[in-house]
Amino acid sequence: MKRFKYALQGLNTIVKKDWKFTIHLCCAAMAILLGIFVGINKVEWLFLIIAISLVLAFEAINTAVEYVVDLCTKEYNILAKYAKDIAAFSVLIVSVMSLIIGLIIFIPYLLAL
Repeated sequence: MKRFKYALQGLNTIVKKDWKFTIHLCCAAMAILLGIFVGINKVEWLFLIIAISLVLAFEAINTAVEYVVDLCTKEYNILAKYAKDIAAFSVLIVSVMSLIIGLIIFIPYLLAL
């Protein structure tokens, strides 16, 4: 049970401290509502859930990397910059992939309306 407690504390921290995570949560909620509205099938739900989960997980990891780097150094360090930039890039990769998945799923439904 302690692990769940710490995980929920992590969720609370990231929602309070990282506005980008909150934006991802809002986008996820909109995608889920759109999926319900247009009636996507089970396979599309699986891809949508995987895409949403990857974006949220990578954003959480990115935030953790930022906290660890800031803990290690308050001064400018090129290696700290690289670590933060690469972690942010990983979020960009899964975000673009998720956008493409969303377009593949939703465009046919929206064109049929």
